[in-house]
Amino acid sequence: MSAWKNTTTSYGLISILIHWVSALTVFGLFGVGLYMMSLSYYDPLYQSLPWWHKSIGLALLAATIFRLVWKTINSKPAHLPEHSKTTVRLAVSAHHMIYLLLFATMTSGYLISTADGRAVSFFGWFEVPALISGISGQEDIAGDIHFYLAWSLMILAALHGLAAIKHHVIDRDQTLIRMIKPH
Repeated sequence: MSAWKNTTTSYGLISILIHWVSALTVFGLFGVGLYMMSLSYYDPLYQSLPWWHKSIGLALLAATIFRLVWKTINSKPAHLPEHSKTTVRLAVSAHHMIYLLLFATMTSGYLISTADGRAVSFFGWFEVPALISGISGQEDIAGDIHFYLAWSLMILAALHGLAAIKHHVIDRDQTLIRMIKPH
């Protein structure tokens, strides 16, 4: 069972899996979102892609909440001793910003979807009700916000990935390895 949980030196399989599945989901949703913007009303995917995008977005929301709970109840691997205080502060700030952007992007997506008062379907299993709707221009304003937040999230995620690669290739430390395999 210890491989599933974090230790003071390594992330466990649950943390690792949710990190990578979340990352792939975020990049996938971004790509699908950009593609959806190019669809015309008569395109066969015009109705189905948004349905999938919303359902997967809600699943990502649940996974992100689970991830934060898991983070709270698990031990956290210590920062590597070779990392400076500035590096640690930057990493912690980047992680907080990623979470903030995730929640803000998902919230703005929800506000787009519920602007007309309709609930959001979760894979047809149940519906998430429209709690806020009918605000003048809600769909357009939330859409613009969603667009810029998604781009901000992509840029920060790319920088996050580049920093991990830098730690692996240039610094030759265990930062990336700890998020790939538990010890």
